[in-house]
Amino acid sequence: MNIVTLCTGNVARSVMLAYMLTTLAEVDGLDWQIRSAGTHVIEGSAMSSRTRDALLGVSDLGEHRYGAHRSHQLTIEDVTWADVIVTSEANHVHFVRTNFPNGTLKSVLLQQFLREAPRDASFDEQLGVVAVREPSKFFDVDDPAGGDQETYDACARDLWAMAKDFRAMAGGECT
Repeated sequence: MNIVTLCTGNVARSVMLAYMLTTLAEVDGLDWQIRSAGTHVIEGSAMSSRTRDALLGVSDLGEHRYGAHRSHQLTIEDVTWADVIVTSEANHVHFVRTNFPNGTLKSVLLQQFLREAPRDASFDEQLGVVAVREPSKFFDVDDPAGGDQETYDACARDLWAMAKDFRAMAGGECT
């Protein structure tokens, strides 16, 4: 399955989630390819030191080359490549729907997907159910930008729990 994780600047939430999903896929032997992107990116920026430190604080993540990350603006190639686009905020789903209509039925707000997708359905059916819904800001993952290290750490803990739930729901199923 090809997964794009999406946030605003591609230096915190989408980066954390991408590394987390990569780790889970590696541990479970899932055939997942993961890219991260942003909706309003300064292309080529490194992740913040607080993002890196928050990732290092999640002991189950293992070894990654965090210094290799560079921010990337979501492109039509990413949207076409993706089987699912997992976003951090309702505004990110709206961004995809407005700028990449071909991504509408594969874009979901992560927390909304986890709460509203039917547990007894295939991943494709789960995606179909949630992707047609209006994304709700109630399910936004708060942007830690501008916050202190504890804010980033809390975001990482929340995303780690959501990443594990996503893995359980997606079950390695290819779309």
